Amino acid sequence: MNPVVVFKTLCFLADGSLTMGIVPVSGSLDLKAAARAVGAKKASMADPAAAERATGYVVGGISPLGGRKRLRAVLDTSAFDHDTIYVSGGRRGLDVSLSPADLVHLTGATTAPIGKAS
Repeated sequence: MNPVVVFKTLCFLADGSLTMGIVPVSGSLDLKAAARAVGAKKASMADPAAAERATGYVVGGISPLGGRKRLRAVLDTSAFDHDTIYVSGGRRGLDVSLSPADLVHLTGATTAPIGKAS
C-alpha cells in the first residue's frame, strides 16, 4: 500500500473542544491551520487518555468512523488528490479504504489544508 494514501486520525483540542484531524501518515498535523479550520483561537494535541475515552479506540488505532462520540473532524485537502484513501478501522493494523468524499459524508468532516510535510 502506497503510504501517501494512508491517513492517520489525530485528536486535538480546539479552544478546549476535542476534535479529530485526519492527515497523511507521512506528515504531521499543523495545529495553527487546524485551529483556523474550525474557527478556534488555539489548538493543542489532546491528552491520549482523553482521546481514547471519547472515541472508544486505543491510540494508534483511533478511527474517524464509529467512535463512542461523534467528534468534529477535519480532513486534510490532500486526500482529494486520490480516488481512494485508507484510514484506521478502529484497531492497530486495521485500515479501511474509502473515497475522501465518502469519509466526509460519513463523518460530517470539513476539509482544509491542515497537514504539513515532515
